Amino acid sequence: MNSTLLKQCVAEFIGTFTLIFIGVGAIANAAGLSLLGIAFAHGLAIAVMVSATGAISGGQLNPAVTFGLFVGGQMDAKKTIAYWISQLAGGTAAALLCGSLIGMAKVASGTPDIGVSPATGIAVVSTGQAIVIEAVLTFFLVFVVYGSAVDARAPKIGGLAIGLTVALDIMFGGPLTGAAMNPARTFGPALASGHWNNHIVYWVGPLIGGALAGLIYGRFLIKTKAA
Repeated sequence: MNSTLLKQCVAEFIGTFTLIFIGVGAIANAAGLSLLGIAFAHGLAIAVMVSATGAISGGQLNPAVTFGLFVGGQMDAKKTIAYWISQLAGGTAAALLCGSLIGMAKVASGTPDIGVSPATGIAVVSTGQAIVIEAVLTFFLVFVVYGSAVDARAPKIGGLAIGLTVALDIMFGGPLTGAAMNPARTFGPALASGHWNNHIVYWVGPLIGGALAGLIYGRFLIKTKAA
């Protein structure tokens, strides 16, 4: 691994670590936070770390975003795999540290999962519906990444726009699927706590959504700097 890629991977690790550490902690403190508070905790974490790491690695912090950029022709396979490893490692390290500080039970409760009705104890959506929800929400996220940070016409407000997209997605999808939109957001806490419920949802949905955004924006709508 060359020094540039190593620096990029370190940035991706730190940025993803921040998202999972703050996200799990916010949900653990849910008694004092509304859905809006949890949404903004995630959104702010993304906004500040995308801004901080954008000049180094692009501030992707999400395997689904990286995959969407790969599908759209913005990433090669070697860099994509290196970013994935860094993002998943960052998420796992954050979850392990959270577990040592606040308990693994809270990490498990902060792992995205399909919502359950308090009245009936029945899942509010099916596995298939959850995959579609995660795909749609992740499509929005990766589309905004392209439009606010990748496209040569982008207004250079990537961190803010991407963070707000995460927040608005959670406002809709939080009660339904947890609105992960990010395999690292689920994988790290699941690995640390052993909470693997419905785990396939949080890979299949985000990767499909990221790929669709990559195809539509990255292959059709984008204007490159050379164009």
